Amino acid sequence: MLFGRFKNRVPTPEEALQGRPEPEYAVPERHTVLGTALQGPYPEDLEIADFGMGCFWGAERVFWTTDGVWTTLVGYQGGSTPNPSYEEVCSGLTGHTEAVRVVYDPAKVSYETLLKRFWESHDPTQGFRQGNDTGTQYRSAVYTHSPAQAAAAEASRNAYQQVLTGSGHGTITTEILPAEGRPFYPAEGYHQQYLDKNPGGYCGIGGTGVSCPIGLAPTGE
Repeated sequence: MLFGRFKNRVPTPEEALQGRPEPEYAVPERHTVLGTALQGPYPEDLEIADFGMGCFWGAERVFWTTDGVWTTLVGYQGGSTPNPSYEEVCSGLTGHTEAVRVVYDPAKVSYETLLKRFWESHDPTQGFRQGNDTGTQYRSAVYTHSPAQAAAAEASRNAYQQVLTGSGHGTITTEILPAEGRPFYPAEGYHQQYLDKNPGGYCGIGGTGVSCPIGLAPTGE
């Protein structure tokens, strides 16, 4: 079956599903927890960060509970199929990973702090899976929106790899790539803030238990 072929390999653009020029569904206007707009344009003083870290239901909650985050929304990113559906992404035939878009106020929370939340809230060494969730749509990813974000993401990965290695963990498999050329396609409305609507719902997010030395306040020593 085609699904089996791409469970452990991202399809090439030629192999991926064709998709569609426009989404087949509408996205709610407002965040159910924060009350802010889900889609842009956003206020000019805000910045965007995109992360893939397994099931996006739990990943989104990690960030909407973070001080300084203005809004969050979940979607699909990093693949080839335009405007995919959830079922298509789960087939492995789009190349997308489940992602969360974090719109934040850099005057209140740094990108490095968001990276710390990202690294500590999942296991970035697992490749095309996260816990019991398997497939390329669960791979770990950071899609950067500026050279500064790219440099910070690379530095944080290298620093976290050192402490993971010292704790007996494997090699980080997270892909760090520019968001440019990798559009973020918002997911269906029922996925947005899913764990707010379904507090007892499946989360699937769990870290290594190893603290990331990124985003910590200076000690002054």
